[in-house]
Amino acid sequence: MSIENRVKHWIRSDIRAMHAYHVPDPSGYIKLDAMENPYTWPAEMVEEWTQLLRDVSMNRYPDPHALQLKSRLREAMQIPEGQDLILGNGSDELIQMIAFAMRSPGRAIMAPAPSFIMYQMIATFAGMDYEAVPLREDFSLDMPAMLARIQEYQPAVIFLAYPNNPTGNLFKESEVVEILQAADGLVVVDEAYHAFAGSSFMDRLGQYENLLVMRTVSKMGLAGLRLGLLAGPHPWLAEFDKVRLPYNINVLTQASADFALKHRDVLDRQTAELVEHRSWLMQALKNLDGIIPYPSDANFILFKTATGKADLIFEGLKERKVLIKNLHKAGGLLTDSLRVTVGSREENSAFIDALIQTLAWTMHQ
Repeated sequence: MSIENRVKHWIRSDIRAMHAYHVPDPSGYIKLDAMENPYTWPAEMVEEWTQLLRDVSMNRYPDPHALQLKSRLREAMQIPEGQDLILGNGSDELIQMIAFAMRSPGRAIMAPAPSFIMYQMIATFAGMDYEAVPLREDFSLDMPAMLARIQEYQPAVIFLAYPNNPTGNLFKESEVVEILQAADGLVVVDEAYHAFAGSSFMDRLGQYENLLVMRTVSKMGLAGLRLGLLAGPHPWLAEFDKVRLPYNINVLTQASADFALKHRDVLDRQTAELVEHRSWLMQALKNLDGIIPYPSDANFILFKTATGKADLIFEGLKERKVLIKNLHKAGGLLTDSLRVTVGSREENSAFIDALIQTLAWTMHQ
């Protein structure tokens, strides 16, 4: 039997039909495709951090419960008293824990569409059905459709990105509450971009038995640490902890995240600066003919191009060494759409300059 036939025989057909999550090589580009914080730490903070890491015991397993880091996160994220906390290797691992713990024949994961692609990918990995409920044209929740699908499918878990990725908008608080009240299963409010949004469901934990809040430190300038957290009632998290792989948060991540959150003021200043840059970038995009930017409460802006021009503009920007995210191929509401991360002042200016040049070039294509 050839290796191709062996693979075909043993690998699940739904996995073979998928594409691996693609991350382009950013070498040589102004990187505005992954919603990263563009800023590094002050030199004195870096020096203090490297001194700390010299005392980390690389020959020992990490604290399996990351107690010191959890204590720091409880304070930094203002997790309500009496609510439990579990950590993951990024929010992706937390989504996977939830799916693995809740999967059963016929059970479904539900989310609006478009939304974070990992909800659907991990549903497939776990062998669960995935029910996507299309958003309205303005990217708001279609509540009649959402409530009808909840009633029909009784999903095990509903993921609500708040703000939503890749659209950038916050759903109405009252509608999220309505979903919480309508769902028999779990509702996970994914607040990956909470630092930029000014709105959260964290303080509502304990008010609803089926509410969990998920966050990550990636957008706060700590993407390299791969640290996510899930907060909520102990009975839920105790079950998810059973499918968590031991020692999933390594010693360097535990020490570095604890150190960084001790300097939360630095991270907060960077976030505030990015919010200001977001306003400038939004206005600059509005000033361009053929570009329609959508309101954003995150650290990125989704914008629509002229019909049939998204791929051409994306490639034109790459030619000018600016890398953003091409969402046109996703189709549906994202047809003709591109997404740009809010970068530093210099990066944003370089992007706008490159976009102006690209738009002029596309007129002759």
